Amino acid sequence: MKEKNLLLIFTRNPELGKCKTRLAATIGDQAALDIYKFLLQHTVDITKNLNVHKEVHYSVKIRDNDSWNPEVYTKKQQVGDDLGQRMEYAFAAGFANGYQNIIIIGSDMYDLTQKDIENAFLALASHEYVIGPAEDGGYYLFGMKSLNSQVFKNKTWGTETVLKDTLKNIQNKNLKLLEERNDIDYYEDIKDIAVFQKFLS
Repeated sequence: MKEKNLLLIFTRNPELGKCKTRLAATIGDQAALDIYKFLLQHTVDITKNLNVHKEVHYSVKIRDNDSWNPEVYTKKQQVGDDLGQRMEYAFAAGFANGYQNIIIIGSDMYDLTQKDIENAFLALASHEYVIGPAEDGGYYLFGMKSLNSQVFKNKTWGTETVLKDTLKNIQNKNLKLLEERNDIDYYEDIKDIAVFQKFLS
């Protein structure tokens, strides 16, 4: 089944002052960068053993010697002006390459496990779409079996309307909604989670 399944991981290059900027506004650039690197490693840990093809799509520049082992992950550059165009391009390329089930995740979800991603691919066996809704009104995971460009157009990315607008694009379709999860954008998202305390002291 592996040859039919593709996981797209969208990532930003971990650079001081350029990642987790909303979080950095409260805790500072260095702590935000340290947390982002921690989240990147978590994403490696929950994806490296998945029995699917895995592509890491870099926002700025492909890095050679980083957390993503080139024997496990195919490294690509994101293409497009906004997040929607970049995701659409990655999905279109994946379907053009013959994959039948494609799922995208970011690289900064602590509240996500290998099992969650496996279950999402299982859901695509009997559904056209799978979505993991985030508490902030976006989504942390999105998957489909054929390209629907509408889901990437006319969205205000990074806002609380993304999930709602995406669901409008696929209403009356065969959709599996996963459990709602919390992604990490603000200090409030981490202040009560034990594993992050070492970054906040």
